[in-house]
Amino acid sequence: MRNQGETGNTVCHFDSLSELKRGTIVTNSILVVEDDPLVRDSIYEVLSLEKYQVAVAVNGKEGFARLGEKHFDVALVDLRLPDAPGIEFLKTAKERFPDLDMIMMTGFGTVETAVEAMKMGARDYLTKPINDDEIKLLLRQIFDTKKLREENESLKDMLFEKRSHFHNLIGEDSKMQKIYSLIQAISDTDTTVLLQGDSGTGKGMIAQAIHYSDPTRKDGPYVEVSCGAIPRELLESELFGHVKGAFTSAIRDRIGRFELADGGTILLDEIDALPPYLQVKLLRVLQQKVFERVGDTKTIHVNVRIIAATNHNLQEAISRGTFREDLYYRLNVITIDVPPLRERKGDIPTLVRHFLNVFNEKTKRHITSVSKQAMKILMDYDWPGNVRELENFLERAVVLTQGEVLDTAVFPDSFTKKAETLDARLGGSDTALKEILKDPEKKIIVRALEQAGWNRKKAAAVLKINRTTLYNKMKQHHLL
Repeated sequence: MRNQGETGNTVCHFDSLSELKRGTIVTNSILVVEDDPLVRDSIYEVLSLEKYQVAVAVNGKEGFARLGEKHFDVALVDLRLPDAPGIEFLKTAKERFPDLDMIMMTGFGTVETAVEAMKMGARDYLTKPINDDEIKLLLRQIFDTKKLREENESLKDMLFEKRSHFHNLIGEDSKMQKIYSLIQAISDTDTTVLLQGDSGTGKGMIAQAIHYSDPTRKDGPYVEVSCGAIPRELLESELFGHVKGAFTSAIRDRIGRFELADGGTILLDEIDALPPYLQVKLLRVLQQKVFERVGDTKTIHVNVRIIAATNHNLQEAISRGTFREDLYYRLNVITIDVPPLRERKGDIPTLVRHFLNVFNEKTKRHITSVSKQAMKILMDYDWPGNVRELENFLERAVVLTQGEVLDTAVFPDSFTKKAETLDARLGGSDTALKEILKDPEKKIIVRALEQAGWNRKKAAAVLKINRTTLYNKMKQHHLL
């Protein structure tokens, strides 16, 4: 249950200890519920010598009192208790304390009842007289299993927490979650990957995440090549290397990026900028993992994972004849479409927190929060430059902030004016929306009339509206 305090902070409280969810932390604590003092004391002595934390109860009522006082991992319960059948104790205890492992103790001749108890949720049973070695072995198995389960739960929790920070990627949006899952699925393969997305969306970071998720390549080299940033006449040498004398300026042998990436991963960014003759050479590398340096006849074999990235539509490039279709299909084994920031705005607060931490450390600032108005503006903006634009924007804002709160005062005037203008024009009403659409609508109507030589019938046909509607709109826009 939750209670709202006077300060507005959320406070948790529980009406009784039984409402508190039991934790999974293993405490090596055991409760023995047995009415026979000789059996009870014997078990207590054996388990205490094994360094277990042991508590005892003489009947069912006292047993439940002990369970309500503290956490127990295991309960050893006699099937014949003086105040209630042990089977009833088992049923109620499992309902109230589902994480409690229960071992039923039974005398000779009631084994069938013990088996029935296991069907109802008991972990195991022991027959009297209790053998010391048997009980120690059984408890050791139970606690080993509990510790393994606890470790697995901890790992699951860690994975869940990291889902907003997967390697160097940041984002909790469902589209980012799918990318994380896909990276994990292909992490132990050599599959070629094609990254598609707008500039600044983080394609390079995704390539790094793929590399460092690969157990066989993460310790190998990671090499990035921006195909569009290297002059075409030098690109072949950059990628594949050259030998001395291959061309005028080749005064010594040079190792290319593919050789440098041997045993690791190479990212070919702006793959659409690769000239046709190099597309053929790359196709061979993809197919056979072999190439020759410029000016050499010796074939070089490499073990390298290839990741290609582009912010252009490669299928349109194929239609224009600037990109080979067979190369596209070789690259397009696994495609990751990286969403623009405007399509995952829910990640903006997480990204803001991350960049504030980064730039606080870099600039020695101590910004602890962002004002509501500043965050609203950051959330409303479409970020055409994506995460890279947000990063650069926040670096500037952090540098200019003197206090502990980042506010709109450090935002560029043009940025805040855009937000204010949009707010003023929208206002949340249909009228405001109509006002916004007036100007573009008028321009479209004028263009259609000009194309039709101001013939209203033809213009209406172009706009796919009837002449009466066109006439009324012309009147609204003072075009008559």
